[in-house]
Amino acid sequence: MVTFRELREQRLRDERGTLFSQGDLSFALCYPSPYAVGMSSLGFQTIYRELNELPGVAAERAFLPDDARAARNAGEELCTYESNRRVGDFAVVAFSLAYETEIAGVVDCLDMAGIPALAEDREGVRTTGRRPPPLVVVGGPLTFSNPVPAGPFADVMLLGEAEDLIITLVDALRASGQGDDGHGATGDDRGALLRHLSTLPGFYVPAIHGEEVPAIAAADDLRLPAYSQIRTPHTELRDMFLIEAERGCHRGCTYCVMRRSTNGGMRLASPERVLARIPEDAHRVGLVGAAVTDHPGLVPILRALTDAGREVGISSLRADRLNDEVVGLLKRGGYRSLTTAADGASERLRAEIQRKTKEKHLLRAAELTRVHGLKHLKVYMMLGLPGETMDDIDELARFGLELSRVAPKVVLGIAPFVAKRRTPLDRMPFDGIASVDAKLLRLRKAVRGRVELRPTSPKWAWVEYRLAQGGFAAGRAAAVAGRAGARFADWRAALATVPEPEPRELLPLDGDASPGPGLRPPALRVSAPDAC
Repeated sequence: MVTFRELREQRLRDERGTLFSQGDLSFALCYPSPYAVGMSSLGFQTIYRELNELPGVAAERAFLPDDARAARNAGEELCTYESNRRVGDFAVVAFSLAYETEIAGVVDCLDMAGIPALAEDREGVRTTGRRPPPLVVVGGPLTFSNPVPAGPFADVMLLGEAEDLIITLVDALRASGQGDDGHGATGDDRGALLRHLSTLPGFYVPAIHGEEVPAIAAADDLRLPAYSQIRTPHTELRDMFLIEAERGCHRGCTYCVMRRSTNGGMRLASPERVLARIPEDAHRVGLVGAAVTDHPGLVPILRALTDAGREVGISSLRADRLNDEVVGLLKRGGYRSLTTAADGASERLRAEIQRKTKEKHLLRAAELTRVHGLKHLKVYMMLGLPGETMDDIDELARFGLELSRVAPKVVLGIAPFVAKRRTPLDRMPFDGIASVDAKLLRLRKAVRGRVELRPTSPKWAWVEYRLAQGGFAAGRAAAVAGRAGARFADWRAALATVPEPEPRELLPLDGDASPGPGLRPPALRVSAPDAC
């Protein structure tokens, strides 16, 4: 069995861009999923760099072990990559949360670090005269929707875009006397720090705010684009340098957390700014954003990258933006298949959720797949949207077969719909595990041998739904499920003690319908346009 020390040394040898800093204020940046997942997170890497650039601050990384259950059973301590230091010895332990089920990973990490997982239990340690536990901070993409289930484990949460918030946090820690020696962290001092943070925009202190979440924050546009600090072969992206071409989205899809009403909509980085940030030795470049193909400067960026002989990747391809030039550049940049999304099973559903992707757009994508010699077209789809019937499933089957007559191969990536907070479809009910299974069976029979289906589990979508619509009780249930083994049966048993979310009826939606009760809409702001 490979030890953590051996694995850490091998991965560090293969990294480019690792930062080794020293300071009197140290952060352990923890990702509650394995290394390969965490090192694919652009936000995680951005905060790592931002902290290490601040005077007197040092940030090191830690990850949930690849086999967390085995590591826990073996009594393995959670340590950082840069120095092999125990996470529990840091002044601040900060988590980046992307998905609801990663809350169980937060608990695993805290347990392995010897830190009481519940914030309320850490309070008792602070008053005993012993070295106080670290300040536990939570941020990441999950805070754009519903961070409340993670609340029982966090002293403070950074909501939304954290590039500016993290500097505010460091300033507040400095003012409170927080440092690696533990001074300023006990009892009244820690309480004063949290009370102060609770008054600042973008900070959520669960012990003070309860389940009422403040508005999320937006970073200054001058901080765009975010970009990779470390490249490593030990991820699915394999040494790819990631950089934002844009942030946010100008579209109004009613199920999406990143719709146009979130943090100022779509904010662009100019082609010049994007290209200037890419290192000379970066042979693979990934353009990241919720709507990269909507960027007006996409073609010049792709042309410059492919002219330099680089491989390219794009995080989101919109079918209505694909044309011969764009797909030709993608093929030249190493694409072997084309992936886009429709999300609704029928044109009626897509119109209702304001997706606006039409059959003609997907047929054009299928044609471009064939013309440019790509292996297959993959289309992401949701099942279980509000108002969906078997007629919609039949339409999807009919259209999937039509696509298969145009593209060399068609793959449907199918995920059950899960309602998210801060969206117009907040509190829409989950379709049900049996219902989604029945729809998948009907679809599979209709397209068998012609269209490949790659569905995600309705069972795990139900777990995601319970957490996405939950509060503190759902978070505590996540801790119970994770410690029991994190199997579906463990989640089902733990969530059985938590009341089901109360659904609401589907009402007519306008383009900027407000989020559900209990969560405030994002703060409004006016920002200077990017030089694009």
